[in-house]
Amino acid sequence: MRILFILLLFLLNCSGSEDGKTKVDIFSEKGILLLGNGTEPSGIDPHIVTGVPEHKILLALLEGLVVFNPKNNGVLPGVASDWTISNDGLVYTFIFNPNARWTNGEKVQPSDFVYSWKRILSPDLGAQYADMLYVIKNAEKFHKGIENDFNKVGISAIDNQLVITLENATPYFLNILTHYSTWPVHPETVEKFGGMTNRNNQWTRLENFVGNGPFKLVSWEINKSLKVSRNELYWGNSSNKINGIEFFPIDNELTQDRLFRSGGIHLANTVPTEKIKRYREERPNQLIEHNYFGTYYYRINTRKYPLNNANFRKALSLSIDRDLIVKSILKGNQKVSYSFTPPDDKSYNPKTELKFDPVKAKLFLEYSGYDTSNAPLEVLYNTSEGHQKIAQAIQEMWKNNLGLNVVLTNVDWKVYLERETLGEFDISRAGWIGDYPDPFTFLDMMVTDRGNNKTGWSNYEFDKTLKDASSEISTQKRYELYEKAEKILIDELPVIPLYTYTRTYLLSERVKNWQNNILDTNPYQFLSLE
Repeated sequence: MRILFILLLFLLNCSGSEDGKTKVDIFSEKGILLLGNGTEPSGIDPHIVTGVPEHKILLALLEGLVVFNPKNNGVLPGVASDWTISNDGLVYTFIFNPNARWTNGEKVQPSDFVYSWKRILSPDLGAQYADMLYVIKNAEKFHKGIENDFNKVGISAIDNQLVITLENATPYFLNILTHYSTWPVHPETVEKFGGMTNRNNQWTRLENFVGNGPFKLVSWEINKSLKVSRNELYWGNSSNKINGIEFFPIDNELTQDRLFRSGGIHLANTVPTEKIKRYREERPNQLIEHNYFGTYYYRINTRKYPLNNANFRKALSLSIDRDLIVKSILKGNQKVSYSFTPPDDKSYNPKTELKFDPVKAKLFLEYSGYDTSNAPLEVLYNTSEGHQKIAQAIQEMWKNNLGLNVVLTNVDWKVYLERETLGEFDISRAGWIGDYPDPFTFLDMMVTDRGNNKTGWSNYEFDKTLKDASSEISTQKRYELYEKAEKILIDELPVIPLYTYTRTYLLSERVKNWQNNILDTNPYQFLSLE
């Protein structure tokens, strides 16, 4: 039924035209961007959601203290027009833009951030991204219930300034602030429609939503589209050349591809692997390929037998032919993973290994003591032809190389997220995209009890090494500690990295000022349509 609906939507979007113009032509003249967004978002609450589809939408609706600079992966002024940093690197003072407004006309205040950060750190909310703020003094203690007085957390509003005190000097702190989990919510609206820690709060409903981003929410039709329009109250509105954006939740690659080729959307966020070569030859100006700060991996539920055995996990990893997956299935310039963090020849380049060795894999299977006649293992993945092809290939490898019986389970995005959060999986496909350009954004995720560490894995030495790294100002010494932690992770394998992402997508030549960057983030107010 879902596919039929999307096909119908495709036909409706592309059947009509004005003077031979496509929908992209018509909407470009109106200044409206049409984006394929992959899947229906699980929500738009910045303190609860965790996915890329949600991020793309929140980028339009909300704004943090700083804005991601798509040209150099740095930061630009956002709600904060300026800031100062103390000599010891511990205290950040943010001076607020007096023209920053909520969509209801109220000024964005430093106290709004105090409320918002108290909200995401409150244990009762159950925010998976609360650990993003652990660099702030006493934030981790408050989130874990060790410290109950929020006044002792290093967050305070003084006049028109927000003062942040960190646990340790953190060179990438400003980069952290470009992540949506640190963005503000409107306190009075959140309180009115459910309260600070109510996960079923109705403040994100269309009729209730109050944001502070360059766009405002106009409509949201589930499984059809989400629309935003220019926010005239946004402090940077005068330089914004986009009048609106429509996000389409299309997770079928072929449907999205047809929609792009017929002029129905400006951006198709994926490309069918079998068509990449043809696009390179015939539409090189529309096919975008660039490095991406992300890793595709399989998440292991180490709470379950036999996955709680490191030897069994090593057997799984050693029996995967990553070269075959990259070269024969993906065909998009992806690189085989040998670490969890994507390597960079010019900076962090760990010397870990992930080999394909079926003979050694069988030995580790024997060491684990696992009987292959046991109940089958399940691989969980969300709806995507790409995920399915990889899962089928690995299913075959584990059968041929280890004699394992593996079943594949395909569910939609929301069910997939729920099952992972509840730990109702054996093995699940996963992807992690760096939240800011530093290896810590990958490794810190695997610290004991982190919100996004859904494996159940815990290692004291790993945790300690990451804690030491977080307080190290020297980049070289910090990277040395990162590599030490990386080696522990790859030896234990609670996650099995498969490949380092490259972004491969289709973009209309009508979209101008688009930047290819490792975080694949382009704040929409910097774009234009011609």
